[in-house]
Amino acid sequence: GRINPAVRAGTNDRIREKAGDPMAEKLTHLNEKGQAAMVDVAQKSVTLRTAVAKGNLLCGPEILAAIAEGEIPKGDILACARIAGIQAAKKTDTLIPLCHSLPISAASVDFEILKTGVEVTARITTEAKTGVEMEALTAVSVACLTLYDMAKALNKGMMIENIRLISKTGGKSGDWHREKEEL
Repeated sequence: GRINPAVRAGTNDRIREKAGDPMAEKLTHLNEKGQAAMVDVAQKSVTLRTAVAKGNLLCGPEILAAIAEGEIPKGDILACARIAGIQAAKKTDTLIPLCHSLPISAASVDFEILKTGVEVTARITTEAKTGVEMEALTAVSVACLTLYDMAKALNKGMMIENIRLISKTGGKSGDWHREKEEL
């Protein structure tokens, strides 16, 4: 239910206390009262923006062999996960509360079979006033979840991990590329 007003006030006070902190100023989804708010992008320029994200479904050799040989009982697991990831990228604004609706120009979801599982890579492109990082991360997440769903009859012990942004281009903040496994 309801949030205790004292708890809410305490949270806002802590946010306001950090107002001089450069990291607090980077939290763009908070308004001057410390409340969640959608970022106003009205004054930003439309630019070509891309984002690439990756994630992994960890699984054993039995599932990897079934994927590689197209023997998953539910059907073409990679085709289904690819479509699910692309659909998810297009619906990110309905899943993540403060994301803007974006016109996706291009979306791809690709898979690489590794010794320990499947690596999923999503690349999303738009011409918009804000970036597509969340769309790329959402595409990877849903593609991994779809892989899990379609293969769970073989082994429910699979794990999804290491979902991360690899790069983004465009916009005021410019290009960014992951350097190894930085945080």
